[in-house]
Amino acid sequence: MRARGGGAAAPRPEHLAAHARLVKSADADPFVVSTVMRAYLRSSLPLQALLVLRGLLPRAPRLLANSFSLSLALQACAASAALASSAATRPLGASLHARAVRSGFAAADLFVRTALVEMYAKSGRAELARAAFDEAPRRDVFLCNVMLAAYVARGEVAEARRVFDGMRDRDLVSWNTMIHGYAVRGDVGMAREIFDATSDRDAFSWSSMISAYAKGRRSKEALELWKVMRAACVAPDCITMVSVLSACSDMGALTIGAEVHQFVESHRVEVDMKLGTALVDMYAKCGDIENSLKVFRAMPVMDVLTWSSMIIGLANHGLGHDALSLFSEMISQGLQPNEITFVGVLMACTHVGLVSDGKKYFSSMTDVHGVVPRVEHYGCMVDLLGRAGHVEEAMQLIRSMPFEPDAIIWRTLLGACRIHKNVEIAEEAMAKLKVLDPLADGHYVLLSNIYAQANSWEGVAEMRKTIKRENIQRVPGRSSIEWENTVHEFVSGDRSHPRIEEIYKMLEKMIGRLTQAGYRPMTSLVLQDIDEQSKKRALAEHSEKLAIAFGLLTTPPGSTLRITKNLRACEDCHSAIKLISLVYGRKLIVRDRNRFHHFSEGQCSCKDYW
Repeated sequence: MRARGGGAAAPRPEHLAAHARLVKSADADPFVVSTVMRAYLRSSLPLQALLVLRGLLPRAPRLLANSFSLSLALQACAASAALASSAATRPLGASLHARAVRSGFAAADLFVRTALVEMYAKSGRAELARAAFDEAPRRDVFLCNVMLAAYVARGEVAEARRVFDGMRDRDLVSWNTMIHGYAVRGDVGMAREIFDATSDRDAFSWSSMISAYAKGRRSKEALELWKVMRAACVAPDCITMVSVLSACSDMGALTIGAEVHQFVESHRVEVDMKLGTALVDMYAKCGDIENSLKVFRAMPVMDVLTWSSMIIGLANHGLGHDALSLFSEMISQGLQPNEITFVGVLMACTHVGLVSDGKKYFSSMTDVHGVVPRVEHYGCMVDLLGRAGHVEEAMQLIRSMPFEPDAIIWRTLLGACRIHKNVEIAEEAMAKLKVLDPLADGHYVLLSNIYAQANSWEGVAEMRKTIKRENIQRVPGRSSIEWENTVHEFVSGDRSHPRIEEIYKMLEKMIGRLTQAGYRPMTSLVLQDIDEQSKKRALAEHSEKLAIAFGLLTTPPGSTLRITKNLRACEDCHSAIKLISLVYGRKLIVRDRNRFHHFSEGQCSCKDYW
């Protein structure tokens, strides 16, 4: 709510108590009381403003005889409702409303009318806010903006849009409120439409739009808009940078994320816990675990989310022992772990095969820390047991779960059956998956591979028929690599890149050199009913191989290649990339759906345990 009168800076809170004592000791002059109330409001102390009024009103009822004092009192009610229980301010608010009606200010004074709308909106009484809005003889931009914000806060974006469309004049707040409303609702298309129509955007406009893209996992568009924002010389705020870092984390865009970090340092932006955690997460998810740790160690204050992000980052990079050491350090500092922390701890055990440690940490969740395991924790345990060969024990754990296992649990078990060639349990898991997630292609691919390992070619043929009969669509593999501040994305068999001819020439050379080094395509992984040569070509055109070919084409010899993949890396690509690191003398850091693989000198950091 806007204040009427001068624009002097708000007094410090320590001065306000002296002002209040002055008012109590002197005759309750309306101007002095209004000045003190406004000072409290501008110092975000609305309850104190109301206490001043309540203390003086019985002996000086004329305090609310003018519209200025009355609008300040209503503003204090509105601000108090936003900070605390709305029910606490309702009796006083209703009394002030009645006084405003009796005095005629409710109808005649725009400031009082706006304060009424704001009070009801912030106390969650939208119907009264709307009634006060509809009864207003005049509606200026500010009054409309209060109503817009009220609707957006309640998620009633269609109602907000009706107010917005009915406004004769709009200011930047009006446009930003609508961008924010659509963004929060997830309607990114409408948010962008309003954003594009906004003529004079500020940092909030850009931040809301970039945040909408990032939250909607439309990370490429978020980063493209970030570039446009920087070109427009708009200084980003912390919220914008957190959203951009989130998009970088999703895309593996390390260069752009590092530029955000450089902006933070060069402009001496305070790295609070939210921004610091976003930087830790970005570096870890973009494959630079060293800088992730560096940012983490430099943070003066960290909460449980910061620690959890670092633990998960270390676990995902296969540094399980380091992750568990950090967890011990966190506990020693007196921090209480939460559900997210234990996901990281159990992942750390999973990626390095620490079965007994994983069981110990899983038990300690409830026994020591009072954290009730959720489905994701059971999923980690199923993964830990299954990868280590304890498939039957993993099955028993699933049966003992206090809730119904989801598709991810059964898919995890199916993956373990593929590693350890357990056809019987695989078929049981598949029966559950056909009910829970019948159209996901990955289940059928896994079971087909299990049948192929067991030389059950009838089972392989049945899987092919099922995929064709049920019209199950394969999720295309997507891999991205960052070059010259742009994320280049490839899908399997891609022909869309501007330099595709050069890429395929490099791919042909790469496959040739790998073949000379002993590479043999694993054609049994290809489920299509095609000839052997076509299967080899299909494997060669996997998205990560295309991204690597592009990287070899565009980057200096000896430099590190960083690839991000949306699916789990297949055995053929994993084997090929180990050879690429040896033949080309390169380090390759590949992030797939499950973890990071650091390839160097013909070896992978996962030690083929993934």
